Amino acid sequence: MIGIIGAMDIEVEKIKGFLTDISTETISGVNFVRGKFDGKDIVVAKCGVGKVFAGLCAEAMILKYAPELIINVGVAGCLDETLKIGDIVIADNVCQHDMDTSPLGDPIGMLSDINIIKFPADKKACELFADCAKELCLPYSIGTIASGDQFVSSADKKKFITDNFGAKSCEMEGGAIGHVCYVNNVPFAVLRAMSDGADDGAKMDFPTFAKMAAENSTRVIKTFLSKF
Repeated sequence: MIGIIGAMDIEVEKIKGFLTDISTETISGVNFVRGKFDGKDIVVAKCGVGKVFAGLCAEAMILKYAPELIINVGVAGCLDETLKIGDIVIADNVCQHDMDTSPLGDPIGMLSDINIIKFPADKKACELFADCAKELCLPYSIGTIASGDQFVSSADKKKFITDNFGAKSCEMEGGAIGHVCYVNNVPFAVLRAMSDGADDGAKMDFPTFAKMAAENSTRVIKTFLSKF
């Protein structure tokens, strides 16, 4: 079983459309759509925007469906100046840029008790995503994806995230999904297509380009599922 989580309809609806033998179950307010693709068992969910919704969805998916891999897919803000809108970022690790207990002496981003800043993504999935992006002729980069409960749309915040985490992309769910998968010992992967520059123009770029970016991430996911 492979689990796929996206925050918004545009990130998961076409993926659901690939599936056959579909059944739907609602858990904690999240609709989980189970089916098959290329002989593989898949479960897809729209979690909603933000880290709490993402964590809730990932935990429910793990407890109910016991996936061998959870993939977080969708769109994100671009922090890598070598990439453009529509290009792909593949996480080799994820973090939470809005986690900050530094007044107590901790490094910015460190999660208390487990004392981790970055959660490592599944290496096999990361490499296969890169192969799929190449096959589709989509420019891509591999690196840190940083999550926080905010839509990043300023040069100052963008600089804060890149300076502190070396991140290539920012969004609102992957770090929470990685966190939940880590404590449950479940492999995870995060794939994002760039919808905006996470800068002063982001609030205009996002509604203009989010659908196109989501279609690119969906193309990579479909290719990935056929090869995994």
